[in-house]
Amino acid sequence: MDGAVRLDDAVRPARAPATTRPSSKTRSRIQSHVTGHAFLIGAVICFAVFSWYPMVREFIMSFQRTRRGVTTWVGWQNYERLWHDPSFAAAWRNTVTFTVLALLIGYALPFLIAVLLNELRHAQGYLRALVYLPVMLPPASALLLFRFAYDPGEGGIFNYLLHAAHLPTSQWVQSTTMTQPSLVIASTWMNVGSSILVYLAALQNIPGELYEAAELDGAGLLRRLWHVTVPQTRLILSLMFLLQVVATMQVFIEPLILAGGAGVEDSATSVVYLMYQHAFKQNDLNGAAALGVMLMVVLAGFSIAYARLSPKQD
Repeated sequence: MDGAVRLDDAVRPARAPATTRPSSKTRSRIQSHVTGHAFLIGAVICFAVFSWYPMVREFIMSFQRTRRGVTTWVGWQNYERLWHDPSFAAAWRNTVTFTVLALLIGYALPFLIAVLLNELRHAQGYLRALVYLPVMLPPASALLLFRFAYDPGEGGIFNYLLHAAHLPTSQWVQSTTMTQPSLVIASTWMNVGSSILVYLAALQNIPGELYEAAELDGAGLLRRLWHVTVPQTRLILSLMFLLQVVATMQVFIEPLILAGGAGVEDSATSVVYLMYQHAFKQNDLNGAAALGVMLMVVLAGFSIAYARLSPKQD
């Protein structure tokens, strides 16, 4: 019997090893990776379709000319034609002027307002909602309000206030010298709220011990601002400077609504508005693409130079 039992044991096939199932922690980790990659792939597809492909297509179109459905390669002819456009120099000059004025007015002002709001201890929520209110308005609606306020007659709000204060009135967007400052004032009022909230978030991350140490050393408000606040928010200030330059160089809706597009003697024409003129008024998509490539190269060059010259953050 023992021999038979041993023989049966020898003939009986070996039992397959039990398969180990992944633990719940492993399954959760795999699921999170799959979900993350799915979101990443979706974002990459969106960028490829709506950002990268249009840029590549624009670059190709700038060296082509399309007439009656026939596309031909023309090399640098679109760029040469734009160079001799009477509005080309004015558009770049107005765009640079708008950017510089927007930085002088709209870069430091949100930071100072954020510092002031951060120092207040009462009605902070109300004041934050108040400064953010212009951002919630549709840009077209806000600019239409400014268009009525910039009325060169006595019915305009700004001229009425100037007249009531016994100050000389202005023609605002009807004047070649006041067009760009008028556009900057309206643009700053519309966009200042978002910058203030970004700065407020950065200011609230500064450790309070730094301010306490500065106060013990006898530092006043201005010294605390210069030696504590500015160094601790340098990265945000640097990033907001770059973003503001990129955004203001693409100014379009302000001259379109406030000054009718070109303004008096091309005083409001911007590069993006000139692109709009070529694309939709002159049916010159290739010229508009060439202008877009020029603007993209200028902004990319500025961004690279600024990133190289900016001090490294620890």
